Amino acid sequence: MPELPEVETTRLGVSPHITHRRLLNWEIRTRQLRWPVEVPEILMGRVVHKVSRRAKYLLIHFDIGALILHLGMSGSLRIVGQGANAGKHDHVDLNFDDEKILRLNDPRKFGSILYQSYPVEQHWLLEKLGPEPLSTDFSMDYLFDKRCNRKLAIKNFIMDGQLVVGVGNIYASEALFLAGIRPNIRAGSISKTRCGILVESIKHTLSEAIKAGGTTLRDFTNSEGKPGYFGQSLSVYGREGQPCYQCQTLIKVVKTGQRSSYYCPSCQK
Repeated sequence: MPELPEVETTRLGVSPHITHRRLLNWEIRTRQLRWPVEVPEILMGRVVHKVSRRAKYLLIHFDIGALILHLGMSGSLRIVGQGANAGKHDHVDLNFDDEKILRLNDPRKFGSILYQSYPVEQHWLLEKLGPEPLSTDFSMDYLFDKRCNRKLAIKNFIMDGQLVVGVGNIYASEALFLAGIRPNIRAGSISKTRCGILVESIKHTLSEAIKAGGTTLRDFTNSEGKPGYFGQSLSVYGREGQPCYQCQTLIKVVKTGQRSSYYCPSCQK
């Protein structure tokens, strides 16, 4: 699944092409994705003011509301020219006045396009989300207060979107490695100092992934059709049985919840 850095990379890629452009019309080839596609008629002829991101959702803002896009398990967005042939999994085209098309490709049909008038944050997909991990709202004090008496494994805890958004499986494993914290220890046992280290590790890991263009996943390509490169720099994720880059101890994997969690038994305590 595209995680926060992949979604942010996509936002940075498509935003210059559609911001300040007028939406002329659209073509919906598949109306039922995860939910029925919503592109209301009132958007026809309106100008895109900006493209933002909230968690793993892309928001295309108009003067009266916004389209909320999610890429699902393997979806992607492309900017293509008018007349570009649509493939089997190209489900939705948004056609703009500069002869550019924003095209949603989604082989597994777990993505979505929904509409919400302002205030957009009241949409049911967004209203209960926690703070952005790269914002000042996500801090040592915030994490320390939230983790009080929680028996949940710390990895599952930081992947809870109501606590903090966008820390998916790959980046949770990487941030915990950077912080020196094992993924399966109880969240409530983490000291305030270690909470601060973990917060900074999450911010650093996500920032570096965004700079690198997102993780190289089998299904992900960015808006120009090129893969991301951060996957080449992963320290623990997917490296079970391989030596740790720092201490040469073999990387192990444990199950936390229903997910595989990779860690170094020497570097992480």
